[in-house]
Amino acid sequence: MDHFLYRDGTLYAEDAEITEIAAQVGTPFYLYSSATLTRHFRLFDEALEGIDHLVCYAVKAASNQAILKTLGDLGAGMDVVSAGEYARARAAGVPGDRIVFSGIGKTADEMRMALTGGIRQFNVESEPEMTALNAVALELGKIAPITVRVNPDVDAKTHAKIATGKSENKFGIPISRAREVYAMAAKMKGLKVIGIDVHIGSQLTELDPFRQAYEKVADLTKTLREDGHEITRLDLGGGLGIPYTHSNDRPPLPTEYGAMIKETLGNLGCEIEIEPGRLIAGNAGVLISKVIYMKSGEDREFVILDAAMNDLIRPAMYEAHHDIIPVTEAEAGIEQQEYDIVGPVCETGDTFAKSRAMPPLVAGDLVAFRSAGAYGAVMASEYNTRPLIPEVLVMGDQYAVIRARPTLEDMINRDTLPTWLED
Repeated sequence: MDHFLYRDGTLYAEDAEITEIAAQVGTPFYLYSSATLTRHFRLFDEALEGIDHLVCYAVKAASNQAILKTLGDLGAGMDVVSAGEYARARAAGVPGDRIVFSGIGKTADEMRMALTGGIRQFNVESEPEMTALNAVALELGKIAPITVRVNPDVDAKTHAKIATGKSENKFGIPISRAREVYAMAAKMKGLKVIGIDVHIGSQLTELDPFRQAYEKVADLTKTLREDGHEITRLDLGGGLGIPYTHSNDRPPLPTEYGAMIKETLGNLGCEIEIEPGRLIAGNAGVLISKVIYMKSGEDREFVILDAAMNDLIRPAMYEAHHDIIPVTEAEAGIEQQEYDIVGPVCETGDTFAKSRAMPPLVAGDLVAFRSAGAYGAVMASEYNTRPLIPEVLVMGDQYAVIRARPTLEDMINRDTLPTWLED
């Protein structure tokens, strides 16, 4: 469920009319709903009620400080994968003891930042990283709390580019080597082993892969405890998918996911961490764009938008589907037409949809890309020297620009000429 609904023939975000926002902000822009962010976080939090837990929002999904503060004020932790994400979370007021640092390539400088600024744990992904973290912790006179990310060799049954739990993926330590690696960690004076980490991929649409992975984690927990390790926390990653279409097919609900976690891991006495990103932010955001031109091709009709692949790269990168709807509701019973919906970038890959059935459109019409809140703005670029588009947050009938569109002068002035090219 989200809070983007038609009212009197026009699309609203909560109680804010999108056409009015577009008139003030200009298109294209991202638009987020505070009510949807709040609802989705609470669904996860309530799904784990009854066991010790922390829901850590995956910052990589949508990292604007206003989004982080909205969730942080609700009690969310944060899962970060870079110094920049760590700094954003802290700037949004999230305390260090609610921040988990993940990622396979943490640098010594990032480790120092987190150890100095406060951290809940590092999810360590390799022996070299473990050695480096130990050295940094000893240098600072601190103890780094760690979990070790294990790779359970489970097929997440998702897109190949976002699967992370198979043996051929770059993530984690093979679960078959876990005892050896934990024994190594236990000997390092700058580290304190507190638990196990696992994450098998993104946009999972069934529970069975999670169950397979978590059952392996349960067995590993018992084995490591027998080896003398104090395993008190299980970080289960994220990955639960969202519906990108309004069909009858739907991924599992957070309540179903939470019940499965309790069933597989609830008897171990461990604190549970989960790291949802897409399901919290995905349906909480839309991309609003304007039709520039309607163009007739040899055998198809094109809708040319002012949004492009640099603004929303998921269709080009992942062949991802987004429902695209007119901001002004079509009349009941109107005959739909098939369009190729494209952007203005000089790439054939700048195509959002092919042969998409839509109500008739004309230049100047506004359209909304649904479920664009996750991996939209954060993956945007300035390709073709196109400015990053604004982000807007709605709460009730209020809205605020939470990232402004830079001017062309802002962009160009970031470049500097070497002395030999100066006049």
